[in-house]
Amino acid sequence: MDAVDVAALLVRVVVGATMVVHGWNHLWGGGGVSGTAGWFASLGMRPAKVHALLSGAGEIAAGAALVLGLLTPLACAFVVGTMVVAGVTAHRKNGFFVFRDGYEYVLVLAVTCAALALLGAGSASLDRLIGVEDDLRGPLGAAIALAGGVGGAALLLAATWRPSRAAG
Repeated sequence: MDAVDVAALLVRVVVGATMVVHGWNHLWGGGGVSGTAGWFASLGMRPAKVHALLSGAGEIAAGAALVLGLLTPLACAFVVGTMVVAGVTAHRKNGFFVFRDGYEYVLVLAVTCAALALLGAGSASLDRLIGVEDDLRGPLGAAIALAGGVGGAALLLAATWRPSRAAG
């Protein structure tokens, strides 16, 4: 394994594990699905319980795929899309800085996954084992992650995001 392969592995494992834990928290942490659904409803996501269930399950699946290096650009697309939705619905209005609940963190995760899709999963991946790693990295991998993530987020927001209009 060369330095690029080690870098890809480190990024995949850290971002992937982060997404698994985040998805787990959406489903079973704190207030569970009902708590997550309540939060999503307050953001304007409809139907909130469906979003809570699918976001939790999707984050676990995409995170696990990243850890394993399995169909990495598709897993990256899910993370990019999730971060775009989170950025638009929850963080954009708070500015950049994470300590003000801004979009800094979600931007870093989204760009990291776009870069990972461009770089490729590396030699320590199921993508390499099944023989698709060379086909899925580079411009195609980045296009899958960006178009799939941003396009999917735009479609989801257009179809299901109904933020309340605050008086004032």
